[in-house]
Amino acid sequence: MSSFDAFLSEIRNAARLPDRPAPIPTGTGVLPSAYAVTDLATASVAAAGEALASLISARHGSEPRVSADRRLASFWFKSSLRPDGWELPPVWDPVAGDYATRDGWIRLHTNAPHHRKAALATLAVPDTANTERAQVAAAVAAWNATELEAAVVGAGGCAGELRSSAAWAMHPQGKAVSAEPLLRHEAFSGPQPATWEVNRARPLENIRVLDLTRVLAGPTSTRFLAGYGADVLRIDPPADLWEEALTEEMTLGKRSAILDLRKGADRQHLKQLIAEADVMVHGYRADALAGLGLGESVRRSLNPGLVDVALCAYGWTGPWAGRRGFDSIVQMSSGIAETGMRHYGKDKPTPLPVQALDYATGFILAAAVVSGLAERVRSGDGSSFRSSLARVASLLESQKQNLDEPAFPAETDADLAPDIEETHWGPARRLASPVTVAGVPVSWDVPAGPIGTSEPVWPLR
Repeated sequence: MSSFDAFLSEIRNAARLPDRPAPIPTGTGVLPSAYAVTDLATASVAAAGEALASLISARHGSEPRVSADRRLASFWFKSSLRPDGWELPPVWDPVAGDYATRDGWIRLHTNAPHHRKAALATLAVPDTANTERAQVAAAVAAWNATELEAAVVGAGGCAGELRSSAAWAMHPQGKAVSAEPLLRHEAFSGPQPATWEVNRARPLENIRVLDLTRVLAGPTSTRFLAGYGADVLRIDPPADLWEEALTEEMTLGKRSAILDLRKGADRQHLKQLIAEADVMVHGYRADALAGLGLGESVRRSLNPGLVDVALCAYGWTGPWAGRRGFDSIVQMSSGIAETGMRHYGKDKPTPLPVQALDYATGFILAAAVVSGLAERVRSGDGSSFRSSLARVASLLESQKQNLDEPAFPAETDADLAPDIEETHWGPARRLASPVTVAGVPVSWDVPAGPIGTSEPVWPLR
């Protein structure tokens, strides 16, 4: 079995998609890596496309053909937007990155202001506009990696020590993650089968998706849903709690509104949105929504037919179940960056060429959402799915790269969709879609723009 087939089989089973002949991926080449990253990218976008086909079949009886492009899938795992006459802002905070400790390596994730503050305070480095990496490096060098990781995390920050795959397999959290399913699924008796029409050409039209996620995995899933007609309402916190990155990628197709869940009135408002939604996708840590009075049982009582999809960084069981994390941090923890270092003979952590854990998780979650909607059409049941970046890392760990495959040639104009997107920042073009569902074009009704520009309401259907 090829890596693509192995990945697709596990994703299908996890997302409860029917078995069918696998689509034959088009295109040749790979993203250079010790791991089968291109096969993971292709399988995850193919599964999302297959879920759409299954939804159409649930209502109409016939199922459209699905195909996936290896080259485009891989490129979408980097970025999708190509500005015309303007430049994208920097992706990383200046002090984010890998640092040598006294006994190894650690990665500091400082894109969020509160994570940066926690890391620099732990290191006793002043947090100013002029803070330099050299200052941070000198401070990090005085620490052991395990102790610094614990100290930064304990201060509310986000950091990951470089571990080997073998060390992660023996770690209590690695053991916990390996025992979890790729997607944990539960079904809940809904009020009745859904009565909304599934438009073959726009299958998610009139579906209300409540998006409570941040870069990159969750917004990738809801971006996919928006491309096929879903009305995605993204709820963001006030700017003093979070400054969003990659808005040009993550806001495509979505309306964005601000609610401050520290306030009782805004929590009540969110409950009303949940009650009227078809889907909720959220990336809060395991105990965070429950702490706000919005735990799973509350959400289910508000909306028995809801398709409720959740993600986290380090899994839902084990000692790190509530730990903050991002793709680059999980790559350090789980052995991926250490494997890359040994594979390429480097003297420092060598991560994947793309944020593959984020993007693959996003498309897998999109497949789960659409699978849940198809079940709602068939039986009326609501459902919940949940996964984690660490569990997707475990999936990737199972398949190493075929070293005989060549790297992709450079991107060309033929890889881009023909239409100009008038983003908030200026005109741009997107990559062409990596997955094709016959007779179902992908398009986004809302161009990328800043957060907080919409009201937190659902329009009339």
